[in-house]
Amino acid sequence: MKRILRKTKFITIVVFIIFTVVASNGISHHQLVTNAQVVNKCLPTDSVSCNDTSKYPILSAPNPNLKLSNQERFLSAIANKLPTVPQPGTFEYTLLHAYGAAFVNQDTATKLPSKVIFADEQETQDFQNTLTMEKVNETNDCYLQKSAADALNKAQTLQKISLKSGYGQGDCTRSFGTNLKFWHKYANDKTLDKVKQGKETKILGLVAPPGTSQHLWGLAIDLRIANQKQREALYQNGWFQTVESDVPHWTYIGLSKEDLPLFGFKNKVVRGISYWLTPL
Repeated sequence: MKRILRKTKFITIVVFIIFTVVASNGISHHQLVTNAQVVNKCLPTDSVSCNDTSKYPILSAPNPNLKLSNQERFLSAIANKLPTVPQPGTFEYTLLHAYGAAFVNQDTATKLPSKVIFADEQETQDFQNTLTMEKVNETNDCYLQKSAADALNKAQTLQKISLKSGYGQGDCTRSFGTNLKFWHKYANDKTLDKVKQGKETKILGLVAPPGTSQHLWGLAIDLRIANQKQREALYQNGWFQTVESDVPHWTYIGLSKEDLPLFGFKNKVVRGISYWLTPL
């Protein structure tokens, strides 16, 4: 009985805190219910462990809480996209740092995976089967999620923008097998072991480990960009370079350039290329 009373008191305090956060940050009723459900799951019991997502308040886009640090704003923005936020020092966290930019996408029409690594072709295909795809104009066989393709097609009405290869399906949404083929072209199992141990990260700017590419999500494309006008056309439509050193790679984030710092992104210019990187 004492344990139940302590738990009830704890719930009351937590609910009060949640309502205080709601009043100060304009969080919606739906978000409040979601947060309350997560907190309830995190109550001390013998069988339920706390989900990492509960550490970060779900933001009411497009008004991030500027009192939070860049990292906190970013993690809060992705908290309702990833059921479990990877822990620092893990392989998953390394991948979130390198490829997690797309998770801040606030467009409800854009679908994101519930994890940062697909285990195999079947898991990848199961996710891709849930997507609404659209062809990119002026291509032979390039498909992206509809929201991403529509944004890219709008950018193409402003500037002529070509795929890296000029035509290839591999520039757009990829299968697990294609991701694996690219990995074996530039790396091997020993490289993967080093990445998992945190001893090698530069390779992530060249090729994504198996099951981890943004191309698997239908939200990335490799482009041949020659001038700033093309870049500005892409920026205006929510496309940005988010993987440091991967020059052709563009990610659909669906935010404006002005909003990126609000969600914690760090701008880094490398050899004249402006990258928007996660603050992890």
